[in-house]
Amino acid sequence: MPSLRPRFLGVGPWVIWVGVLVLSAVAVYAAYLDHTIIARFESRRWSLPAQVYSRPLELGVGEVVDRDQVVRALQRAGYRATARPDTPGTYQVDGQHRLVIHVRALSFWDGPQPARRIRIRFDETGIAELTALDGEAAPALLRLDPELIGSLYGSDGEDRVLVRLNEVPQALLLGLLAVEDRQFSRHVGIDPGAVLRAALSNIRAGRIVQGGSTLTQQLVKNLFLDSDRTFRRKFDEALMAVLLEWHYTKAEILETYLNEVYLGQQAGRAIHGFGLASAYYFGKPLSELEIQETALLVGLVKGPSYYHPLRQPERARSRRDTVLGVFAEVGLLDQATFEVARSRPLGVRTAAQRGGAYGAALGLVRAHLLRDYSQDDVIAEGLRIYTTINPEVQGQAERVLRRNLDRLAQQGKKDLQGAIVVTDVLTGAVQAVVGGRDDAAGGFNRALTARRPIGSLVKPAVYLAALESGRYTLVSTVRDEPVAVKVAGGTIWRPGNASGRFHGEEPLFQALAQSHNAATVHLGLEVGIPRIVQTLRNLGVNADIPQVPAVLLGTLELSPIDVAQMYQTLAGGGIHAPLQIIREVVSPSGQPLRRYPLDLHQAASPEAAALLHAAMRQVVLRGTARSAAGLPSSWEAAGKTGTTDEQRDAWFAGYAGNRMAVVWVGRDDNTPMGLSGSSGALPIWLDLMRNSDVHPIPRVLPDSMALRWVEPATGRAAGPECAGAIELPFQQGTGPGNPVPCALTERWAVHPDENSPVQHLRQWWQDLLGR
Repeated sequence: MPSLRPRFLGVGPWVIWVGVLVLSAVAVYAAYLDHTIIARFESRRWSLPAQVYSRPLELGVGEVVDRDQVVRALQRAGYRATARPDTPGTYQVDGQHRLVIHVRALSFWDGPQPARRIRIRFDETGIAELTALDGEAAPALLRLDPELIGSLYGSDGEDRVLVRLNEVPQALLLGLLAVEDRQFSRHVGIDPGAVLRAALSNIRAGRIVQGGSTLTQQLVKNLFLDSDRTFRRKFDEALMAVLLEWHYTKAEILETYLNEVYLGQQAGRAIHGFGLASAYYFGKPLSELEIQETALLVGLVKGPSYYHPLRQPERARSRRDTVLGVFAEVGLLDQATFEVARSRPLGVRTAAQRGGAYGAALGLVRAHLLRDYSQDDVIAEGLRIYTTINPEVQGQAERVLRRNLDRLAQQGKKDLQGAIVVTDVLTGAVQAVVGGRDDAAGGFNRALTARRPIGSLVKPAVYLAALESGRYTLVSTVRDEPVAVKVAGGTIWRPGNASGRFHGEEPLFQALAQSHNAATVHLGLEVGIPRIVQTLRNLGVNADIPQVPAVLLGTLELSPIDVAQMYQTLAGGGIHAPLQIIREVVSPSGQPLRRYPLDLHQAASPEAAALLHAAMRQVVLRGTARSAAGLPSSWEAAGKTGTTDEQRDAWFAGYAGNRMAVVWVGRDDNTPMGLSGSSGALPIWLDLMRNSDVHPIPRVLPDSMALRWVEPATGRAAGPECAGAIELPFQQGTGPGNPVPCALTERWAVHPDENSPVQHLRQWWQDLLGR
């Protein structure tokens, strides 16, 4: 008679023990995964990089800004041109001199700005009138959206803009679920039907060829797993998805997914989440996306690189239209709307429309922030950083540098790199920072970290020290003659001029304008190296300054940002304004945390600063930078060229109107390039100034000073009617004496021979004039 015991009771004890061990191992492994999920999900879900914004364009009556400049700012911010600007984020060009803007509701460090419709009237000088179209009083000041120029993230390169679930448009939520996971509200982390279909396909293929992943599984993959397509990884993914759904609500999972999903790459910056993707691709918040734009972002989930709308526009459009078809299928849009949406262009912003690349600027922001905040706070606390960066100037600086380096490459000057720093003359606000030819690629930031000899850029400090001593005027005689100085080790230093010639005695301003090395060394030794080092310190140079004679000709090594600080003080009339790139730091909730107000102090006497400005004007008008002489005279352009030994570095630092800029050109390997400051850096500076929105600023002489006419070649007094005579400032009671008649002035300039038969008459005349 057959046994009635169940079959499994006949299974050997060892089989049961193996089963128990396997189940125990799975339980232990599941517990390990569960711990991992909880720890990492909580920390990762709220870890946010600091968001860095450009300066907002501020519009008020009297602001020097034209209509086209405002329109460009609106376009960068993703505003749409329309015949009826009835919704926030739209504008209308109303004739030649008017603009109607429906500004978005925005939050700034000093409080919220509500959404409003405002008409702006322009005249030839700027904004003439602001009129409110909503029945309220016109605002005294209107701010446009600052551009999100980037984020300060950790070594993983992940960037995101946090959005809450209630801030996400319904079309995006429902459309995403319709395309990616229609059973999301019902499953427990995995969709058994989809898993079975995928498993059959994978078994037939002998490898992972189909996913069947739910939205929860996609989130697990993004948060915890690598991209290996193995059975082990798929098992982990499924188990972790179930555990995630066990611990967290559907709303929490969906919100985290919306902020975590990978949607593209910009150089070393990974675009995560729909909030940042909307800003990156379209320049506007999620709430303003049109249905075809929503479909494009949803379509990118499948493959951000494969469907990249700028690099693969045809693929992106095909994918977008497929997603629109799904939207129509599930009833998110009707047939007429579907046809209109499918006919629309992709509408993504080009690199030019996005403004600058901002790689170097973000590096400077990070460096300044780390003075006051820890690294963890900067990359994880979601701080909002408002900067002084001007998107128009930044974009222009990047284009100018690339354009000119390409021009030089066509002339045989290969492998050149460059850097640009632009500041506001009055405040020291940094408006643009470019660290190389491709600023978007990150990497070596030459503007901040490339310390190179500055050559003749140091000379204004030498001349400023001389003028501040009170022993010299602009026409004091300096000797451009051979000089020999014993230096350390007993060797003799014999500096010469770039031309190989010496020019004898010449006026002080002329020695600076022509950048004569020997004259500068003679002057510097007379003034004293310690005094010149102190002058450099006063101008804002914090680097090590070697107290050796060679420092007079620029062996001092500085970065472009260091040079910008030095020349900012010169441009500001001797007032030291620390370079400022951060304006405000705000918490994620909008609470102001830290302000960075102006901190001004007088670093050089106003009189000496005015004298040096006049001398640096002559550098531009008739000296080594005379190719810049054609700039508008009202800009009062001034600056200095710099070239280092064997033409390894080319510099120009100078200011015009309200802008100061430093340009460096060279090779990263420090090999000679055959370019001087005049031929390598100055053309880039000129290109930048000519294509920037430069405004004159008044420069008034101190009351103790007056202008006098002088002859440029000799520094002797002249009359305004004399050919070639120039006006220079002098302290009251100093100067070149009474004017020499033009005929004699010209004759002396033509016949300088001391053995001339009329030399005694020349000496008599000089004595008579009190020279």
